[in-house]
Amino acid sequence: MTTDHVTGTDWYHILGAHPSDSPAELKQKYQKLALLYHPDKQHGDTSSEQDAEGAQRFIEISRAWKILGSEEARRAYDLQRRDGALTQSFPVDNQIDLEEMMWHEDEEYYSYSCRCGGQYIAGESDLEQTSLVNCDTCSLIIEVLQGSHR
Repeated sequence: MTTDHVTGTDWYHILGAHPSDSPAELKQKYQKLALLYHPDKQHGDTSSEQDAEGAQRFIEISRAWKILGSEEARRAYDLQRRDGALTQSFPVDNQIDLEEMMWHEDEEYYSYSCRCGGQYIAGESDLEQTSLVNCDTCSLIIEVLQGSHR
């Protein structure tokens, strides 16, 4: 499974879930783990080290639920996972900054010349969905890094 690029965490794995799980299934898995690891539910017969590990696990579970429990945050995370999977399964020829691409005002799209003579073409909405752009002529792919956006 791919992970959150920022934190290196697979939120589905934290909850013992799968990307195909419904919101109700995710909630059920979260609630079960939250009850199991909640600091108030820990018994006094554990060491302080075990208590700290349990508290850390509870924090991870809460973070996972914060992302996967929100439809919008889950969708963004799933897109990020998909980008990561595409990057791993398709060789990215180059990484470029959005500023390096040419903006075509009248047709509202970005373009960048490929070494084969073709063009990488993407509209603003395309770049909101993914950072990977295919050449219109060959099989090369670039990753567009978005430091600034129009």
